[in-house]
This record gives sequence, C-alpha cells and structure tokens, in this order.
Amino acid sequence: MMNILVATDAWDPQVNGVVRTLKSLAKTVRKFDATITFLTPDGFPSVSLPTYPGLRCALPMPSEIAHRIETARPDAIHIATEGPIGTVVRHYCVKRKLPFTTSFMTRFPEYIAARLPIPEAWSYAALRYFHAAARVTMVSTPSLMADLAGRGFKNLGMWTRGVDTDLFRPERAIDLGLPRPIFLTVGRVAVEKNLAAFLSLDLPGSKVVIGTGPQESELRRRFPEAKFLGALRDERLAAHMAAADVLVFPSRTDTFGVVQLEALACGVPVAAYPVTGPRDVIANNPVGVLNEDLRVACLQALNVSREACRAFALTRSWDASAKQFIAHLRGIAATRPRGVQAA
Repeated sequence: MMNILVATDAWDPQVNGVVRTLKSLAKTVRKFDATITFLTPDGFPSVSLPTYPGLRCALPMPSEIAHRIETARPDAIHIATEGPIGTVVRHYCVKRKLPFTTSFMTRFPEYIAARLPIPEAWSYAALRYFHAAARVTMVSTPSLMADLAGRGFKNLGMWTRGVDTDLFRPERAIDLGLPRPIFLTVGRVAVEKNLAAFLSLDLPGSKVVIGTGPQESELRRRFPEAKFLGALRDERLAAHMAAADVLVFPSRTDTFGVVQLEALACGVPVAAYPVTGPRDVIANNPVGVLNEDLRVACLQALNVSREACRAFALTRSWDASAKQFIAHLRGIAATRPRGVQAA
C-alpha cells in the first residue's frame, strides 16, 4: 500500500474546487492500492487575510510540520497549494533532498492582481520558482499546461478532474419554486469569480447563486432580484444543481472548474466564456455553449440536450483522475523520512 502525504493550505471549512478535488481523490486512490494522509491547517494558529475577507491563513511551525511528516512516514509527498503550509513542506523536502510533486490548482497571480497593484508577472515568477523544485507539477487541462509552459514552467504533467456521478445526478432535482428558466452559478462569491458579469445580464426567469464570500453583501445590494442561497454541500448541493436549467460559469481565472462536471452529471448544460477551464471541459462537445457574449451563451444553452450532458459526465470518472495522480507519484516515491531532525 502506497502512503501519500498531501500538503494543502485549502481545507475545511472552505468550500471550493481544491478541497472537493482532494477529498474525492482520497476516496478514489484506495481502489489502486494507495492511501492519502493530509497535512492541513488544522491545529495551527491562523490570521485573517485582508485581501481575502472571510479566509484565514495558517501559520505553520516548521518543527510541527516536520513532526507531522515524520509521523505520517509517507512513501511520497505531494504539495497541493503554494501557501504557508506548502512553502514549509517544500523547504523540508528540499533541505533533505526528498523528491516531491506539486500541483497548480489556482491562478493566484490573477486573483492578487484583481485586489492589489501587483503585476501578474511578479507573481508568476514567484510561482515558477516554487514549482521548479518539484519532479512533476500537475495541471488539470491541456490549455493550462500550454499557458504555463509559455511562462517558463518545467516538468509539467497532466492530472485531470472527475465527478461523482452517483451524488450528482438528474433524479435529485427539487422544485425551487422559482420562475423558469433557472440560471445557476456555484462557487466562492469573490471578485475573481466575475459573478457581476452574470448577474448583470438581461435574462428571462431566475438567477440563483450558491456560495458565500467577501463580495456577497455587495452583490446582494446591487442585484436584489437574484436569489442567494449561501453555501450548500453534498446532497443539498446536488439537488439544487439538478433543479437548474443552465449552469453559468462566468469565471475567467479558474484552472478547471469542477462545478462544470458536477452540473453536467446532473444533466445541466454549461454557459461560459471560452477561456481555460470551460474551453477544456466543454470544448466542442454538445454539452454547453462558450461565447464571449455570456448572455448569448446562456440563452443558447437552454437548447442543449440534458441527456447528452449526463452521458458526457459519465465518461469523466474520478478513477481516471486518481490513476494519473498515482502514476506521477509512483515514479518519484520518496524515502520515508525517519528520525530526521526537525527543520
């Protein structure tokens, strides 16, 4: 049994694609003779992030990070995020010459630039340095791989995403009691998600937002006709998602967008901009509409076959995703760090 340690700054109570991806991965790798131990912010002190209201940043102690790694006795180490925990784990591995992998799961340069006057090029330079020490940096789509390669990132490997088609399925749909068609968006309510581009559209029926975040109060004031349902999880999320007519994915900065696959598994077509994430998930498949005019995409998506959406999602399993992930780690399985002095 291969024991994998995954270090992540993103964890409960956050509700986002990174956390959901990692939890789904942990369940699935068991089928392939592997287990995952998570090194998370749990147990560390934290501080609020002024630029990310509502989120807290862990303050990991290097000695405690070393203790947790050595207690886990991993065969391989993967760093999922580039935050404080990821940085300390990276330092631990580099200092001890332990091979490790990383993943590029969030476009932090764009997120930071949306809040602060920091050029994206500076942030990408920092991330390029962070990932350069990894044996493999895993990315979720071909277009993201091409983009990062063009920015000088090396040793890139593919790690796609999947969807739980038992949890997300059309039969879970409930009656939301809203005028149809129902245009739904799901995700963190923050400026980088570009929700205002969706909520400002002239569309028939109803607009629904699932999720919470720092921009929620502002958007509630600006768009009082929209329905904000807060954060939903698991069966409740699936039931509300299946009740929609179209999933609107207005983000221009996501590296993938797992919620797109979840909607498709519910038989709900996707309307989005033709950017990284939607361009790879939807591509030329008849399961959604990509258009720089998001209103056009929303209206045209109403004509997409719900049966085609479900059939497409059934081909995107977490099994395939887990196999890719494990293959990268088997190639660089780290020596168990026994009795090494704390960093």
